[in-house]
Amino acid sequence: MRLEVEIRSKSYTSANGKRQEVISDIAFALQRGEVGVVVGPSGCGKSTMLRILAGLDPDYQGRVSQPAGARLAMVFQEPRLLPWRSVEENIRLAAPDVAEDRLAAIFGVLELGAHRTHFPGELSLGLARRVALARAFAVEPDFLILDEPLASLDDALAARLREEIATLVASRPMITLLVTHSMDDAVRLGDRIFLLSSRPARLLHAVTIDVPRAQRSNADVAALKADLARLDFSVS
Repeated sequence: MRLEVEIRSKSYTSANGKRQEVISDIAFALQRGEVGVVVGPSGCGKSTMLRILAGLDPDYQGRVSQPAGARLAMVFQEPRLLPWRSVEENIRLAAPDVAEDRLAAIFGVLELGAHRTHFPGELSLGLARRVALARAFAVEPDFLILDEPLASLDDALAARLREEIATLVASRPMITLLVTHSMDDAVRLGDRIFLLSSRPARLLHAVTIDVPRAQRSNADVAALKADLARLDFSVS
């Protein structure tokens, strides 16, 4: 299973009638079992790229190739839960055939077992993000997209949820693509890091991390972050 991305150009017409280019050149590939992490400045076009990869925006120049019939799951920046449905109902709407033991295992990793019958309005932001993750993993995807799943969380909670994401990603061989602003998240969760320029987004660097995710020490993380900080981010 392989994801191949070649977005040569993506633009749109703004309200004032001017043509705005969002993406000018992004190309990469990911294999099954790999976690790719996209890092770039705010507003550079990361979420636009994810919508293209998810098939939600066909208006671009280039191509996106993934295996036919691959199951896609996406975790958006906002949890996007139905407020009139319980936690378990929100998940089963997306994954009606999920086995009880599989769901219980996901709830166990994300510490949601006590919240099955709660409604979204009764949850903190951190818990709501966990439910959104549980919904995505319950689908048993072949291709998982995570759009800044740790945004707006304090450092301690983000670190805890990052470990839970790592556990879930390791439990299933799939293609995973994560967007984040955090270089710490990138080097702890990713196998390959794609560094983008400001708008219009270009791929400046594609960095492969050789140390397996489960074996990375704090020293490895610090060294990787230092290496990334020394890269040239100027656009030719």
